Amino acid sequence: MDQQVFALTQKGSAELLAADTSLSGAELRLLVLIDGRSSVAQIIPAASSLTPEAVVAALQKLAASGYIASAADITIDAIDSGDFFTKALAAPTAGGASPQAASESDAGVSSLKENGYYVRIARRAATPRALAAGEKIHVVVVEDDAQVGKLLRMMLSMEGLVPRLASTRDEILAALRQTPKPDLVLLDVMLPDIDGFEVLARIRQHDAFNSVLVIMLTARTTREAVLKGLMLGADGYITKPFDLEVLLKAVKTVLGLPK
Repeated sequence: MDQQVFALTQKGSAELLAADTSLSGAELRLLVLIDGRSSVAQIIPAASSLTPEAVVAALQKLAASGYIASAADITIDAIDSGDFFTKALAAPTAGGASPQAASESDAGVSSLKENGYYVRIARRAATPRALAAGEKIHVVVVEDDAQVGKLLRMMLSMEGLVPRLASTRDEILAALRQTPKPDLVLLDVMLPDIDGFEVLARIRQHDAFNSVLVIMLTARTTREAVLKGLMLGADGYITKPFDLEVLLKAVKTVLGLPK
């Protein structure tokens, strides 16, 4: 089982966003570590409080309960034009934001004002990511300003990442369906024909993409906006207008790359 790679199912993604959970602390921690790319052997060291046997047992239980599935069984082919933007979104969890999410949103607002970005601790890369020979990180840049999009594409390319640009619903769908599956989405909030928060919600509620990292690019720095993003599963925020060095630092932090 060491080389098995798991991804979150829709049920698992919803469990991470829920205000309450029936999972144990160990199971919930493992659920956070599931990213659709890391093998069981890579997850075991990150779950340092558990023995390898306990990790395997917990993962088997999560799989049997439908919270996770083999990443090979959750493919990019699951996305089609009649599914991603037309399927009804799940209703928000009853009970509203948890005290933890509310507290984290306050920390996020403070970080945004002080540093220009905020990276969500709960979904930050647990361990440094070492790229295999020839391996590339793919980033979907969703930005409606063509000049900003070109600037981001140039910056990411210079860092060895592979960017794809999108600004509309159709372009977002095409960029997500392009293989390989993206590692990260840089997501503008104000888009021509859809709200960025809705795109985030649809990514998090889709079996093929709910483990993809998402950083919001936004001028909205209110507590309410940050809390909304946290509840929907954003991994970080970057204020607009942004400094390229600030953006790059946030990207590398979320991906687990050396800064």
